[in-house]
Amino acid sequence: MNWKNLSIATLFAAMSLGALTAQAQPVAQAHNYMYGEHLDIAKALSTEVDPSPACGVVNAHLRYLDSQGQQQVLNYETVAQNCPQDN
Repeated sequence: MNWKNLSIATLFAAMSLGALTAQAQPVAQAHNYMYGEHLDIAKALSTEVDPSPACGVVNAHLRYLDSQGQQQVLNYETVAQNCPQDN
């Protein structure tokens, strides 16, 4: 293998690593929901509810894309899934 081929291979490897880092989205910082807050949600990606052995208020998390395509995480409170549904 001559130096020219080695240089070209190294150049392409460096360029592909740069492309991978450019495509990676920064990790979204979670923020806590405040009642009445305007939410910019274009697409919901996932929801997670913290497990709780008892009925009551638990923490939940919504991962979504806003109207500019940025991934966001919203923390909010909800009623645990194992609560009876009678009023």
